[in-house]
This record gives sequence, structure tokens and C-alpha cells, in this order.
Amino acid sequence: MEVTARTPVGRMAGAWAALALRHPHLRDARLFQIAFLGTLLTIGALARDFALLPAQMALAFATGLATQSLWIRALGLEHRGVASAVITCFGLSLLLRADSLWVHPLAAALAISSKFVLRVRGKHLYNPANLGVIVALLAFPGAWVSPGQWGQDVALAAWFVALGGLVTQRARRADIAWVFLAAYLVLVALRIAVLGQPWTILVHQLANGGLLLFAFFMISDPMTIPDRRGGRVGYALVVALVAFAWHFALFRPNGLVWALFLCTPLVPLIDRLWPAERFEWRPPPRLRVVK
Repeated sequence: MEVTARTPVGRMAGAWAALALRHPHLRDARLFQIAFLGTLLTIGALARDFALLPAQMALAFATGLATQSLWIRALGLEHRGVASAVITCFGLSLLLRADSLWVHPLAAALAISSKFVLRVRGKHLYNPANLGVIVALLAFPGAWVSPGQWGQDVALAAWFVALGGLVTQRARRADIAWVFLAAYLVLVALRIAVLGQPWTILVHQLANGGLLLFAFFMISDPMTIPDRRGGRVGYALVVALVAFAWHFALFRPNGLVWALFLCTPLVPLIDRLWPAERFEWRPPPRLRVVK
């Protein structure tokens, strides 16, 4: 789906761009992510009955933000990155489920800490929410990810695509989300054709909110993907192939989060072989030269 000025998403983006010219702090694409993920969590908690206790979410946010502040003070860094910490806590609240109260705050603390500890050439390695989920699955009893928690609501999926596309367009990293989605769905379609299965399976995959959430808010994290566009395209294809093999060849759950975790170490290698300009959440405003 192409976002143009004539589409509803394009008109929304244009209105936001005009507003951002008057208020420079609104150029930060993370504000879109926070608004979208917050809305999603609210709708899910009220209408979808996610197995998430309010106390788990509150502890995740309190611990995540406290961990961010502690690391900033300990390292003497500029006080920034709060928006990213909020997004990480939203991601953990949306994806992770547990039988106890301590899993979410501990996962949040480890996820936020990974941004300061696991770094390569000044760039943090893992998507914090992805790493927090994987550590919880491996080490914390009673932790799980429910890939079907979003349901198969096509209308909701359409909102995922529209708003997710808007966010990734503002983050200038829409290419990796669309390439991943296309590659993964093509692989699923080929499997359906070879096995002679009903094509409704593909519709269910396309309407899977978990898949779209992963595409637009996890693999498209601009701080943990290759800087060059060609590198992002190749990386998206590899992640799609690994996720497909994990789920349909190995028949194991949570293929998306595991594929991203296993493929993430490729990013520093890609950046080293094909370097490009480093991403910044708040790009400097373009200055118009008056002659």
C-alpha cells in the first residue's frame, strides 16, 4: 500500500507535517508509536480480554522508566530516550504474558539495560522488547507469548496497516516492514499452493494482528536495523525466511520473535559492509535558503 497525499493516511501525515513545522518536537516519529501502541493496548485490554493484569503493566512501565533514568545518570548521558523506553514497555505489555507479577518488571529492566550494555559501534544491538520477550521465554517460569491474542478481525488488521504504515513512513523505514510482510506472505502462499490448502489460510495470516504489529513496530525499529536501504531489504528477506522455517518447517511457536532475535547479529555485519548515514529520531529541520 502506497501512502500518497490523496489517501486518508497521506492526509493525516500531511496535517501532522504542517503541525510539526510549527512545533519541532513533533517531528519525532516515536510520538506516533506511543499513540498507536497506547490505543492498541487500551482497546485490547477492554475488548479482547488479553491475559494481562493492570499491575503487570504498571510494574513494567515503572521499572522500565526507572532503569532508563538510572543508566542515564550512571553514564552521565544527556537525559533523552524516554520515548523509546515507553515504547519498549508498551511492546512488552502487548506481547508478554506471565503467571506472576515479577516477570514483566524484570523483563523491562533487562530490555532497557540492553540498550546501554549490548552496543556495537555506538548502536544498540537488539530491539529491547524483542530481547526482553526472548529472555523471559528462556529464563522466567510461567512466561509466554500468545500469537493469536489479536484475533482475526480484518477491520482491525486494516487499521494496523494504515496506522503502522504512517508511523514507518515518518520514521523513514517503511521499506523493511513492507518487504518483510510481502516476503512472508508469499512464502505462506507458496506453501498453500503446494499443499493444496484453502486460501482462507492466507487471509487469516494477513488479518493476524500479531504479524502486522511485528512488521510495523519491531522489525522496523530504525535503531536496530541496517542503515542502508539495500541492507534493510536483504535483512527483511532473511528474517521472513527464518520465521517461515521456524513455524512451518520446525513447527515451533513464536517464529517471528525468534527469527528477529537470531538474525539481529547480522545487522552490524551489514552496516560494516555497506555503511550508510546513521538514523536519528529527530532529524534536523530542512532550512530553506532565500536568495
